[in-house]
This record gives sequence, structure tokens and C-alpha cells, in this order.
Amino acid sequence: MGAAQKPGHGVPAYTRWVNRRLARYFAAAAVKFGITPNGVTAISAALSLAGMILLVTAPPTFGTALGVAVLYALGYAMDSADGQVARVTGASSPAGEWLDHVVDAIRTPAQHLAIFIGFVRFEDHWPLNGWVIWWLPLAFSVLTVGYFMSQILAEQLRNNRKTAAPPAGGTLRSFINLHMDSGTFCWLFILWGWGWGFLVAYAILFLGFFLTTAMSMRRKYVSLNTPLEA
Repeated sequence: MGAAQKPGHGVPAYTRWVNRRLARYFAAAAVKFGITPNGVTAISAALSLAGMILLVTAPPTFGTALGVAVLYALGYAMDSADGQVARVTGASSPAGEWLDHVVDAIRTPAQHLAIFIGFVRFEDHWPLNGWVIWWLPLAFSVLTVGYFMSQILAEQLRNNRKTAAPPAGGTLRSFINLHMDSGTFCWLFILWGWGWGFLVAYAILFLGFFLTTAMSMRRKYVSLNTPLEA
């Protein structure tokens, strides 16, 4: 399974050292029981969906918070496992990669929209009400869609047009980018039962994501205008 890992340079710390290693065990189990990469993708989507359903239907208690965080984290681990299964079994395909990206493209904004529903449905739980906080998950949803498209499209354009890639970064960048880590977002929901705690942490995460996305898009724009040296 070690050979099935992607390069870790600049990858956020939780994804690099926790999620991918946890995914190895899931990938090994999937290979043992004959679960296909697409099957693993389906399990990942189902776990995340279960977390969203719990978030919007159960009162925001500590038990709910823990359940959502665990379901999201397991879904994220399985999201990493599907690629490892594909590489180990030689089952990689454009269709499988497409399916993985489609699931990610739906799941990412849906998780923020689930927060919006939770804000509306359990309005009495939150110390701030109405549009004072509703705008936050809506804006976060739009931002994550833009960032996801920026990442995917830049990679395709870079390969097709032979332009330079921005520097990947090293270990320090892995820790600096923790606020961009999907694992950080998953475990943020431990605070869901604590009104002020979740709101403050979620707002800080949004601000960091916004600033990093702006800098990332600028780097990509510059790099896509820079041809590869011969």
C-alpha cells in the first residue's frame, strides 16, 4: 500500500500523515473483500451523507457532534482509499476518476448547506440568529466550489498547455495549510453542540479559507501564464 500513496509535498498535515495512513487499512480491506474502487467511492459518499442527515435531523448535542465528526472523518478516509485501491489493483480508469471528482464536487458544498439547514432548523441553539449567521455557510459553499474548480481546471490546463506548476511546498506548508485540510473540517463538528464554540471556529476557518483561496488563485493565474522552460 505504501507504493499506492500520492506525493505528500505541501499536502495539509492531517491528510498527509493521518488520513492517507488510515485509508491504507480501508484500502487493504477493500482489496481483500473484492470491493472495487467505485464501490469504495460509494461507501465514502454514503458515510458523508449519513453525517449530513444526522446533522440536520438530530438536536445539536455532544453525541450528535461526535457522530457527525466520526462519519465525516470515515467518509474522508474512504475518499482517499478508493484511489489507493485503484492503483494497487490496476483498476484506475478515467471513469473512476471522474466519479470520484463528481462525488467530491457534490459533497463539499453539500456539507456547508447542511450547516445552513442546521442553523435554520435549530435556531434556538445558536447565540446569533437569522442572516447574521446564515450567510456564512452559504458563502463558504460558494467559495469551496470555486476553489475546487480552480484546482481541477488548473491541473488540466497545465497538462494540456504545458505551463509551469506553482511550487508544491514542504513540511512547513503542510502545517500552515491545516485550515484547508478536509480532516480539519471533519473534526470541527466536535464543537457542533457548543453554540459559540462552533460559530467562532467556523468563522475563523472561513476567513483562513478565503484568504488562502485568493492567494492560491493568484499563484495559479501567474503559473498558467508561465510556459515550461525547454
